Amino acid sequence: MALTSSNIFPLGTLAPAFKLKDTNSNYNYSFEYLKGPKGTLVIFMCNHCPFVLHALTEVIMIANDYRVQGLGVIAISSNDAAKSPEDSPELMTEFAFQNKIDFPYLFDESQEVAKAFNAESTPDFYLFDNQDRLFYHGQLDDSRPNNGIPLSGSDLRSAIDALIYNRSLNEIQKPSIGCGIKWK
Repeated sequence: MALTSSNIFPLGTLAPAFKLKDTNSNYNYSFEYLKGPKGTLVIFMCNHCPFVLHALTEVIMIANDYRVQGLGVIAISSNDAAKSPEDSPELMTEFAFQNKIDFPYLFDESQEVAKAFNAESTPDFYLFDNQDRLFYHGQLDDSRPNNGIPLSGSDLRSAIDALIYNRSLNEIQKPSIGCGIKWK
């Protein structure tokens, strides 16, 4: 497994419009429909990446903690299911059920949404304000599989708190590191 860092996506960039199928409900949803009144967190993830699996419990806690405060949370898998069968829509549904993911988990079959976001790795976190402008693009925290640093979600939680409570955010944002998206 090669480590892949997230690509640059300039702060202030408008969220790309999309409409994708939710593997839990089988409905097609747009960013516009799923966004939250305070802002929206878009997470590129997948079912098999050790970095996603390592962070998943904290990601779910963050979603649960902040959705009640008006944050929309959207997960997207853009992996090519032919190259990565464990990331097929059917297994995404099973993965979401087993891990109690109750926010939308969308499948980007064409990979056009990942390209529009300039996404490169999983997990990758994009936090948009209530005007749909990118407020934060970076890591969850400094914890990685086997590095001994406990999960805290500190970087992402700080960014969400700054967004919700109208505080300034440190311009230095560490890129997310994980598995590369499996491109067609």
